[in-house]
Formats: sequence, C-alpha cells, structure tokens
Amino acid sequence: MTERKPPDQTFESWIDKQVREATERGEFDNLHGAGQPIPGVGTQVDENWWLRSYLRREGIRADGMLPESLVLRRDVERIHETVAELDTEREVRAAVAELNQRVVRYVRVPTPPHVPVGPVDADTVVRRWREEKASASSGGTDSARRASATSARRATSSTQRAREPSEQQVGSSAQGVVAESSARPKRRWWQRFWR
Repeated sequence: MTERKPPDQTFESWIDKQVREATERGEFDNLHGAGQPIPGVGTQVDENWWLRSYLRREGIRADGMLPESLVLRRDVERIHETVAELDTEREVRAAVAELNQRVVRYVRVPTPPHVPVGPVDADTVVRRWREEKASASSGGTDSARRASATSARRATSSTQRAREPSEQQVGSSAQGVVAESSARPKRRWWQRFWR
C-alpha cells in the first residue's frame, strides 16, 4: 500500500482496485504454492495445528515442551542406549554424572507432574556398557546385541516384579511386616525412588 485511501471511496472498492491493479501488473503470478491445494484441507481439525506446523517447519523436537520430570524419566530409562555410542569409560561416567546432577537438581526442587526419578548407578551402567562393547568386539551381530539387551531388560523387570509383594503376602500378619521393615537397613534419600 503506497497510497492512502481517498476519502470519497469505501474500503471495499479501494481494496478491490488495488488487487485488480496488482493482478494486471503480474505480482501474483509466481507466488509459492500457486496452483497447489491448501495443506490440511479436508482433514480433521486439530486444536494444536499451529503448534505442530511450527515445530515441523522450524525443525524443533517436541521434547523441549515436555516437563522436566518426564524428560528426566525418559533419559534415565534410555541411559544405556545413550552411552552405547560412547567410546571410553570416562565419557560414560561423565554422561551418567551429568544425568545424575540433573536428577538431583529436580529432586531438590520438583516441579509438576511429580514423577518418581532417582539417580543412576554409574558402576552398573559402566558394567553393562563394557559387556555390550565386549560382545560387539567379539563378533556379535547387531541382532545378538539387541537380543542380549532385551533379555537383560526382561531379567531386570522380572527381578523387580519378584521384589514386589503379592496380595497374599500383603494380607498376611501385620507383625511379620513390622518385623521385616525394622530389619531392613535404612534407605538413603535417593533410593526411595528405586523399586
């Protein structure tokens, strides 16, 4: 718009005149997307369409929008995949130490949603990293490594299930529960998040 609207014309006729003149000059001929269908027409309306398109257009991962507790929980669960790409034990320990620092910062000042997250044992991660490196260097294939990692995860989850009391054990006498809880060593503050 290089000129002002004359006072004797209505807005509609003035705008129509400018569009017609621009069309005659050919200013609308080579616009991006000319002749193509409008994206998203005919699909179900999503209330967050603008956010999804912004993330896709800018190449931003949606992880940046997750709460800190969920990101930490995901990082703790994926620590073994993260350190599998590292080359030295020092790098593995540094990655675990960095994750543990983030966990401790969160535990000191938690933000909602409250998700139980605890520090990762560096020695356990290093031991598993060494085992995976040894199996990879001994000629193990990718499928064999994946199978061993899957079996290790299953073994870990089955031992965790074995530690959880069954309904019959929970319903047993209260004296046994009191005696058992007093016989256990006191847990440290960060161990309360581990099961």
